[in-house]
Amino acid sequence: MLLVTGSTGHFGQSAIGFLLEKGLPATNISALARNKEKAAFFKASGVNVIFGNYDDYDSMKRAFTGIDVLLFISGSEVEKRDKQHDNIIMAAAETGIRHIIYTSFERKNDRLDTPVASITRTHIETEKKILETGIRYTFLRNALYAEGLPLFLGENVVEKGIYFPAGNGKVPFASITDMSESAANILLNPEDHANRSYRTVNLHNYSFYEIAAILGELTGRNVRYFCPSPEEFTESMLKAGLPEQTIKGIVGWANGIKEGYFESDHSDMEMLLGRKPKDLKTILGKIYQKAMVH
Repeated sequence: MLLVTGSTGHFGQSAIGFLLEKGLPATNISALARNKEKAAFFKASGVNVIFGNYDDYDSMKRAFTGIDVLLFISGSEVEKRDKQHDNIIMAAAETGIRHIIYTSFERKNDRLDTPVASITRTHIETEKKILETGIRYTFLRNALYAEGLPLFLGENVVEKGIYFPAGNGKVPFASITDMSESAANILLNPEDHANRSYRTVNLHNYSFYEIAAILGELTGRNVRYFCPSPEEFTESMLKAGLPEQTIKGIVGWANGIKEGYFESDHSDMEMLLGRKPKDLKTILGKIYQKAMVH
């Protein structure tokens, strides 16, 4: 029996969908959820829904009882993740889970003094804590989600261009669905992937100059990339009404990208998928299809 945490999020839903599509019986899948409404559609497919909360250690123990393989999707509440991840790891060890597949992130190193340390630290520490349990593991070193790019690109990007202080930094942006299908393929044969780390990233690293060019090709418009200094960007965003803390987080991501922290020189996606992952032009074409030239 396998269990997927964070099952009502995009990654979790997609991974379970792929498992069913690839022929795994629904009776072999459990979905951990904290929201009954969001989890309702799982029951229609026959997937076993278990209600629990990362904050509640006892609910994790109950959920993990009788589970062999765990797809541990990292928590999205950054300020609460340390304790939440500790709860999951301790409950997994106590209930006898044999294999943990954890959604981590691709990075240059494990330094904790990077511009994005407040976001990435928990992932790095979670990997170490899983290793300390002695439980079989598979770490998915995921790329930044391509579907999250609009958060960096801003509204009306086709008309206004990209305004983001990431310099010529590059990222192997990949599709959530490609990453979740990679996870599903591992879940189908977990023994073949025991005690390995995979770079679930795209085959190419993309700069924001390239992203602007791709958007230009898709829309038939001249989409430019403007790279302000962090100070100019901060001042501009404050004038636009963004909260200071939000701007600080965005600048942290931009600086991490600028320093090449997320850039990768290798991808395991083609091996895990049995095909090449979708390139960024294909992904952006779907996101911005309404603005595309016909």
